[in-house]
Amino acid sequence: MTDLVNVSRRSLFGGALAAGALAAMPATAGAEGAAEPKRRVGQRSMIGVPFEEHREVRVGLVGLGNRGKGMLTSWAAVPGCVITAVHDVRGDRAAWAADRLVSLGKPRPTVHATDASLFSADDVDFVYIATPWEFHYAQGKAALLGGKHVGVELPIATELHELWDLVDTSELTRKHLFLMENCSYGRNELAMLKMAHEGVFGEVSNGHGGYLHDLRALLFSDTYYTDAWRRKWHTRSIASFYPMHGLAPIAACMDVNRGDRFTYLRATATAPRGLADYRARNVPAGHPSWSETYINGDLVTCLIDTARGRVIRAEHDVSSPRPYSRINSIAGSRGIVEDYPARIYVEPDHGGHAWQDFTPYRDRFDHWLWKAIGENNPGGHGGMDYVLQWRIVNQMRLGQVPDIDVYDSAVWCSPVPLSVASLQDGGRPVRVPDFTRGQWMTPRVGLDSRPTPMPATV
Repeated sequence: MTDLVNVSRRSLFGGALAAGALAAMPATAGAEGAAEPKRRVGQRSMIGVPFEEHREVRVGLVGLGNRGKGMLTSWAAVPGCVITAVHDVRGDRAAWAADRLVSLGKPRPTVHATDASLFSADDVDFVYIATPWEFHYAQGKAALLGGKHVGVELPIATELHELWDLVDTSELTRKHLFLMENCSYGRNELAMLKMAHEGVFGEVSNGHGGYLHDLRALLFSDTYYTDAWRRKWHTRSIASFYPMHGLAPIAACMDVNRGDRFTYLRATATAPRGLADYRARNVPAGHPSWSETYINGDLVTCLIDTARGRVIRAEHDVSSPRPYSRINSIAGSRGIVEDYPARIYVEPDHGGHAWQDFTPYRDRFDHWLWKAIGENNPGGHGGMDYVLQWRIVNQMRLGQVPDIDVYDSAVWCSPVPLSVASLQDGGRPVRVPDFTRGQWMTPRVGLDSRPTPMPATV
């Protein structure tokens, strides 16, 4: 599946050694947080470190399956962005991508035979990785070592030691690596962020986010997930595989890594019933899936405590019949907002215990990115993909500090291995590491950015 990595069975268990890794860390943090390893000589924080200024941003794409192909045209549409390199282990996909760019009137990119070749290319500033989960860590690290900034689809890694290694490698190479968390750039999510920071909900006390998406038909498709890679994770691990879409916007509202931090996580899981039941009713005998046993719970719930006494509930369920939802809820001393459908109840505006329409509040608190770009943009997922891509290029061209950094990305992905550690210990709380090594207490700007127009293209 990849040129760089010979994936071990241990890594495919999505964090099975997380509890041991936590226990083995030297105790350098205070009692309120998880211990973290010390920095090595020459290693410095990446907090507040800007990108170098780029007249144009040269992007290399690695992984051109459903997600990579879906992001191709919107990358090409961003002003000042040029796709100079593409790679997929299936050469026909990379050739298709090159042809597609030419058909759009763009320069033909170099088709690289290996990911290592692309990571070392002189004409690439930023690498976008959209391969199956088990390859993200090794490819992300290799791209950093190749001197590139890196955006990785969810998750950036599945093991705790891998998350730490990506943090350390980013600090050593002085290059940014971050999660391509498109939902953080959703219109409702960014409006809620502004509302939370402007006190609309009073003192924020709790939040609820999730990834609740009936993927059963796609998981059993013979064509959608190449080699059924995503379904096979359900045979390998007990974990909250994909909580980041719902968790990241809630963490941003709570200023996690910018005045607050996750401290403990405890997980619960329902029995694994959904995939086997769907297979029994819909999948013909002789299909390869009939040799599989599904072990991951249908609904995995993580309760996360923060240093400021807040609580977040993050859920993951792709195995049950249900309408799509990321839940997307923030609550405080003066009210609550909840998505799917979007509705709000805040004092003193509302009373009578009845939900009210969120739209007027979204319009009032609309983030500058959505005002600047508009909802009729070429990106997928309601336009949020393009807003994310536009913002990355915008910041690289202006030489700004990224909205999302490696520390945000590591802590947002930490529920993957930490949920395993908690579930293996009967749902007991496990400590969440402080990937910032103490810098979480300092307020700083993140997704709540000031308007910065895109430079004119030459």
